[in-house]
Amino acid sequence: MTSLRQLGSSDLKVFPLSLGGNVFGWTADEAASLAVLDAYADAGGNFIDTADSYSAWIEGHQGGESETVIGKWIKARGNRDDIVIATKVSQHPEFPGLTAANIKAAADASLRRLDTDRIDLYYTHFDKPEVPVEEIVGALDDLVKAGKVRHIAASNISPERLRASLEFSDREGLARYVALQPHYNLVSRDTYEGELQDLAAASGLAAVPYYALASGFLTGKYRPGTTVESPRASGAAKHLDSERGQKVLTALDEIAQAHDTQVATVALAWLAAQPTIAAPIASARTVEQLPALLGVAELELTQAELEKLTEASA
Repeated sequence: MTSLRQLGSSDLKVFPLSLGGNVFGWTADEAASLAVLDAYADAGGNFIDTADSYSAWIEGHQGGESETVIGKWIKARGNRDDIVIATKVSQHPEFPGLTAANIKAAADASLRRLDTDRIDLYYTHFDKPEVPVEEIVGALDDLVKAGKVRHIAASNISPERLRASLEFSDREGLARYVALQPHYNLVSRDTYEGELQDLAAASGLAAVPYYALASGFLTGKYRPGTTVESPRASGAAKHLDSERGQKVLTALDEIAQAHDTQVATVALAWLAAQPTIAAPIASARTVEQLPALLGVAELELTQAELEKLTEASA
């Protein structure tokens, strides 16, 4: 049985892979999404990541499609108490931004779509520096006091704004961020490593990185001369042209072979072993894509292997 990880200073215990919900109701239709959710839960998974804006970028979509699918699944399976649901506010077309009124209205809309009375982990999706941190944290604290949100977190935020938010929470005795969702993976290390990671470590925050597989590049399916049919192909392919990308793939191939495992599993295992990381986020459109992601729960890389990957990706 895979041991769950404590999420920062919260009482949430999460599976070491967070299942990304961005594909639900988009590249995975409802039936495929429900099958992926079932397979993830059957493997012991309990940590599902979504956002109110998924998938508003698709013509004919309003945003909230992913939350709706997850809500239907929880209702049908009767497993709400076993699942940790994380969703986000600020990017939904009808609820843009982080004013206090908008945060509260967006949370209510998310609760309706998820068909639940509480959100376990509520992120500010993209920080809005024009809104004072006092207003944002105050609104989030109100949601916690009302029992609509259990814990709060931040994504895409600067070290300065994160520090100011934490200091305000501490000073006023309000709900405090317990987690951070940064863009972080083997080929994109600059956004998180350094000041933000140091602050997370010093403040007891857990990190739950998105783009953990660099839009699919770190699955190893993108190689020179290959064409991959995927909506995210252009995002992944850009790493092929870099020297860093090539070095990382070579190191991943060698280590994956040594462990008789998938390249994606090794890339996630490197991420999971980094300071502050509780659970990388990765999504699967099909049940067949899941084992490579779930493998991170069992794979432990040696210190030499971790260093080899860190060096290749420097």
